[in-house]
Amino acid sequence: MIRTLLRSAGALAVTGLASTAAFAQEAAEAAAAVPNPGNNAWMMTATVLVLLMILPGLALFYGGLTRSKNMLSTMTQIGATAALAMIVWVMWGFSLAFGSTSYEGTLGLFISGGSYFLSGMDASTTAATFTDEVISEYVFVSFQMTFAAITAALILGATAERMKFSAVMAFVPIWLTIVYFPIAHMVWAGGGLLFEDGALDFAGGTVVHINAGVSGLVLAYLLGKRRGYPAEPMPPHSLTMTMVGTGLLWVGWFGFNAGSALEADGFAGLAMINTFVATAAGALAWMVLERLAGHKGSALGFCSGVIAGLVAVTPAAGNSGPFGAILLGIASSAVCYFAVTKVKAKFGYDDSLDAFGIHGVGGIVGAIGTAIVYQPFLGGPGDGSTGVVEQLGIQTYGVLVTIAWAGLGTLIAAFIVKALIGLRVSEETEVDGLDISEHGERAYN
Repeated sequence: MIRTLLRSAGALAVTGLASTAAFAQEAAEAAAAVPNPGNNAWMMTATVLVLLMILPGLALFYGGLTRSKNMLSTMTQIGATAALAMIVWVMWGFSLAFGSTSYEGTLGLFISGGSYFLSGMDASTTAATFTDEVISEYVFVSFQMTFAAITAALILGATAERMKFSAVMAFVPIWLTIVYFPIAHMVWAGGGLLFEDGALDFAGGTVVHINAGVSGLVLAYLLGKRRGYPAEPMPPHSLTMTMVGTGLLWVGWFGFNAGSALEADGFAGLAMINTFVATAAGALAWMVLERLAGHKGSALGFCSGVIAGLVAVTPAAGNSGPFGAILLGIASSAVCYFAVTKVKAKFGYDDSLDAFGIHGVGGIVGAIGTAIVYQPFLGGPGDGSTGVVEQLGIQTYGVLVTIAWAGLGTLIAAFIVKALIGLRVSEETEVDGLDISEHGERAYN
């Protein structure tokens, strides 16, 4: 996503600067630059589109998949998580991921510093894009803020219907600090571990989807299964809401993917068409797989395929041609279908709304598959200087680092919360439903 990030008044770490003098000259030019109005307007629009993905998109998507007695609880957890992530982001999150201070040595591979509470920023400061253009720094901060917010909210699909609201609120800031912010820095900031190794992640296959999916899986294991699962049927209470949420997610995802170009340019257009065709291919592929398995093509299958396609194309949005994006959408849908219908039952974990089965698994398929679709022989934008095998190695390394970091960090955050206030609601609360027990409200009267 962010391949070079130069901030005014004390810039972000930037690769390719030959000397301190060159760095100072670049910083001075950025400080004097004026944001391109068109790019600035597009990035503001993209930021709002990503917010649309969270509220109401993800809230409706996840809420419809739960039982009716947990509808409001699920939506409230998502909304409150996003709101808390936004506050944490401006207080210290942006600094740790993209701050103005570049640490020397090992520490700089994992975090940056400075800029706490957005210090040094005002309406005139700017952030660089991929070219000589700049956008308002506040716009860049806001855009990245929505990524942090939705990543934390995605985890809740694995813990739905049994995690305490207070535990969610305690877990989120710890998890963001020790998991999300370092991974965002590693992948997207100059000087970051995976950035320097040449890992390709246009809009968050590792940072968002693998990160959230793996974290959700760890929490699902720690929480244990929902009462009655899997013997008791627990069908979605409103696929209508899930379908509406799916549509809002798809629309908002254009801000997610095309916005990651940071400009209203050809790469934004490439990300846009890839977000169309990979998603369409994923949706149709899932329904075909249902038919091949002897079932009817379902609305839930369509929605699942849409998300599988969107997740897989996220790291490849600007790193693939349309044909490669179609192949990636089909591959992701097939692998996610297998994970959801076979692997989950085999290992017996209760990933309530398949956060790991679709986001985690689809993110892995997309991140590794980007190495292939990036190549020019599939119409990708790569110049062929890095071969398929080499890029596959880089992408696989990035995936493994993300899985390990997310898994270990989630364990640490969860055990801290468990020791302080506990993670899971009482059996009585779970039976009554979290809506009335945790929030004193019902979704339906």
